[in-house]
Parts: sequence; C-alpha cells; structure tokens
Amino acid sequence: MPTSRTGRPPVQRAPRRPAVSRPLSENPVQRLYTRARKAWDRPLTAYYLILGGSLLITVLGLVMVYSASQITALQMSLPGSFFFRKQFLAAVIGAVLLLIASRMPVKLHRALAYPILAGAVFLMALVQVPGIGMSVNGNQNWISLGGSFQIQPSEFGKLALVLWAADLLARKQDKKLLTQWKHMLVPLVPVAFLLLGLIMLGGDMGTAIILTAILFGLLWLAGAPTRLFVGVLSIAGLIGMILIKTSPNRMARLACIGATEPRAGGADCWQAVHGIYALASGGIFGSGLGASVEKWGQLPEAHTDFIFAVTGEELGLAGTLSVLALFAALGYAGIRVAGRTEDPFVRYAAGGVTTWITAQAVINIGAVLGLLPIAGVPLPLFSYGGSALLPTMFAVGLLIAFARDDPAARAALSMRQPRFGRKRAGGAVPVRGPRRWNTMRRRAPSARSSGER
Repeated sequence: MPTSRTGRPPVQRAPRRPAVSRPLSENPVQRLYTRARKAWDRPLTAYYLILGGSLLITVLGLVMVYSASQITALQMSLPGSFFFRKQFLAAVIGAVLLLIASRMPVKLHRALAYPILAGAVFLMALVQVPGIGMSVNGNQNWISLGGSFQIQPSEFGKLALVLWAADLLARKQDKKLLTQWKHMLVPLVPVAFLLLGLIMLGGDMGTAIILTAILFGLLWLAGAPTRLFVGVLSIAGLIGMILIKTSPNRMARLACIGATEPRAGGADCWQAVHGIYALASGGIFGSGLGASVEKWGQLPEAHTDFIFAVTGEELGLAGTLSVLALFAALGYAGIRVAGRTEDPFVRYAAGGVTTWITAQAVINIGAVLGLLPIAGVPLPLFSYGGSALLPTMFAVGLLIAFARDDPAARAALSMRQPRFGRKRAGGAVPVRGPRRWNTMRRRAPSARSSGER
C-alpha cells in the first residue's frame, strides 16, 4: 500500500458525485402566486371569505347610508341620522339572524322551508288587500308595521323560494326523478310563477327579475337540458317584453340606457344621468367621505338604489373597486361551497343564495353605470332598507353554516388551539414557566398540528 510522506496510509476520499443541476429559484411573482394558490385551497377559505366579506360590505354600507341619507332626512324635516339609525337597528337584528342561521343544522333549515314559503305567500297576498298594503314609488308591495316601519314581503319571497326549491330538488334527486322533465319543472315552476304573479300585481318588476334569476340558477344546478332551459328562458323573456311594452314607465327606463343628458330620447333620464355625474366627479380616490354634491337633491334615491353612485363620488374608483372585489369574493365563496359539497340540498341552497346576491348586485351596479335599465333593486347588504337586509343576512348565515359543515372545514376548526385561557380537552391548562424576554435568542418552534390556522 502506498504511504504518504509522514508514513501514514493515505486517507480514502469518497468519490465525487456528479454535479446535479439545481432548479432555478422561483421569482417573487411566482412565489406569491404559489402562496396565494395554497391559501385558496385551504378548507376554511370559503368560510372566512363569506364571513369577512359580508361583514365588510355591511359595515361599509352603514357608513355610506349615513353619509348619503343625511340631506334627504333633513329635507324631510327629520334628524340627520334618522335613516342610519333604522339601518343600524336592522343590521343588529340581521346579525342575530345570521348567527342563528349559521349555527342551525341542515335538517332544521330544510324543516323551515315550507313554513317560510307559506308565510311569504300569505304576506305577499296580504299586500293586495285594501287598507293593509301600501304603495311606495308606484309599487304596491309594502305593509305598514306602525310609525315609520314598513316591511316588503317580496324580499322574503326570495329566501322562501331558495329554501323550498332546494329541499324539493334534493328530495327528487334522492329518488332519481330529476332525469324526467316533468318532475324537474313541477311543482317548482308553478310555485315560482305564483310568487312572480303576486309580485307583479304590485308592479315591482325589479324583484321579479331577481326571482326569475334564482329560478334559472336552480334549474341549471339541477341539470336541466339545454332545450328545456332555453324554452323556459324564452317564455320568461316574452312575458318580460310584454310587461315592458305595456308600461310607459318601463319603456322610459329602457330608453335611458347609456344616456348622457337628462332628456335623452324624449325620456326623463335625470336619475341615470346624475348617477353617471357622481361617478365621474369622484376620480380615483373620491372627494372625501361626506363631501358628495349629487346627494344634495340632484340624485334621487341616493341612499337606496343609487348608493353605489355616492360611493363612487366620495370614495372614488378605489372605493367602488373595493365593493366590487368584496362581492366577487362572496360570489366565489358561494360557488365553492356549492361545488365541493356532496349534500344536494346544500348544493342547491348555496347556489340559489349565490345567484340571488350576485344577480341583484349586477343589476343594481349595471343600472348605476348606465349599462342596464333602472330596476329599482337595492344593492345587497349595502343599500338602505331593512326588508332587504334581514333576509339577505339570514341567507349569508346559510352559506356560513354550509361552509362550516364541510368535513375538511370541520376538521380544521376542531384542530384550532383554544385561546384566552380556555381549558384544553383532558385536563386543566398547564402552568407555564416564567416568560423569557430575550428576543435575540432563537427559540425552537413549538410542535403544532397540521391543521389550518
């Protein structure tokens, strides 16, 4: 064996490994995309989006209602905070309904479907009784509760249709009856037409459009064939055109699409044009909260149907895009809940609620932007109106309950560590030693479960 100069045997060195080409490190944009993708795939993403998005929309709506309604209240010789106080009371009651709906089991939601439908039909029929029903802005769709409080039963008809239709379609799917077009349409379409007829007796075509959108969304989720879907859509479109042609007011609203002058095409487009003026004067960051000019009598219904225009004027493009992003997140979360569940009732109910909120938001915002005719529907969770806010918040509670009921979401919620001194399962809270405040020392990461934080 050869020896070295020192007389010791040479050290045996390990053979060199062949050089392996290392993958290129991800750039910051790709790394950010990867993290965002992982965040979207977490089990509780839909739960947090629905809860956080709905609360943010409601809180921002309260702020804008207070700002947009002050001048209207003063013109009516009322306190400046009159409409805000009523909306705040409705939001508190709606928050209680949201909490109750989010904690109710799915079986109880299904059990409430028929009572809610019966109550909604009774109230909507009661509106047409002389001396009980009230007419507001030409629509006979209100019932006075005494004082300044009123209720619009047609808003509760949306919730009733969603719950009842979801339960009906789920039971028929369990019996494998949805493959026959008769079972798919009957009694769903006749009951929906009953609600539509009661609404149209009062002249509220905006709410009727939302109810029709919910019906189409449910039929699409149920797997209606294209020819059947097109047939029902054609009949609804024909009825809608007849109703528009026979009403000068609706024809005038149709003529105001894209109008840039108050008297466009011989129609009075004052509201539509001043809504565009409000958006245009807002710029990127707006004129400031409370500094709107159009709400000083120039823009009718500034705190209800056209509150999005006041938002654009005071908060600018940044504010309006934030509202759109919140509604987009809420819609995405609803679609995700409907797409990932195995329960047919949850799928139909979540899809119906998502169709309801997104369709109403699109119709309201489209009218403010001059892209759609003014339908007179409020912006969900945002505009003034307790009759619209209460059933919508209950529907959001439904989505939260469905998001929590997902098996992966339940597992993630159960694995979250208790906080604020609550006892852990199996014993009392362990006593910890004195806390060290040496922030320069690197601490070993504590063992954590793999559940979502």
